[in-house]
Amino acid sequence: MIKTFNLTKRFGEITAVDNLNLHIKKGEIFGFIGPNGAGKTTTIKMMVGILAPTKGRVEIDGNDLAKKPLEAKKIIGYIPDEPYVYPLMTGREFLHFVGQIYQVKDKEKKIKKLLKIFPIESMIDGYFQDFSRGTKQKLAILAALLHQPQILIIDEPILGLDPASSQITKDLLKKFSQKGGTVFISSHTLPVVEEICHQIGIIDQGKLIFKGTIGELKKKLKSKEGKLEELFLKITQ
Repeated sequence: MIKTFNLTKRFGEITAVDNLNLHIKKGEIFGFIGPNGAGKTTTIKMMVGILAPTKGRVEIDGNDLAKKPLEAKKIIGYIPDEPYVYPLMTGREFLHFVGQIYQVKDKEKKIKKLLKIFPIESMIDGYFQDFSRGTKQKLAILAALLHQPQILIIDEPILGLDPASSQITKDLLKKFSQKGGTVFISSHTLPVVEEICHQIGIIDQGKLIFKGTIGELKKKLKSKEGKLEELFLKITQ
């Protein structure tokens, strides 16, 4: 569902992402982790078409992102690390706005159904500028699901969420995957990555230094035990 071919992004003399090759399958939850400045967010922005690669390409369900951007983007639900919405737009207006962009049929019915996921209906008509970071994150998640995408690409999925909402989000991603959806997440919350991801990729200084299961990472590091956080520190230091 997601393929990158020698994906590279340079900013002047700095190479943020260096010849990245990934193949993410249908129904897979893939965790993309790395130190600060490793190239995670830059990679995601190229995957969703916000940044153009310096070299290489991205395919979304067989669609070359550069050649068929609309075909590729219409099946992606994207949640950035910092949800930004017009501050004087209400939560409900935001969901309707997203529905119009994606030409969603029966918007009202689908919005009503989505609002049952998180207990935010009582505040949905408030302005975005007055929402907490967690409420903004919940609305970003709901908006990403509104057009029923086949792929979710998420930069820090539970940032700002309370424990109950974090659990709801993890369960939601698992169910999305079980129904055939593909999830690509980047996160510093390694216990979450360890809990829900089928495979992980570790990027450091723009280069992919590992791709596989956590079990395969343990074999690579000759470690029979250890949490992902311990393994991550070992491979990146």
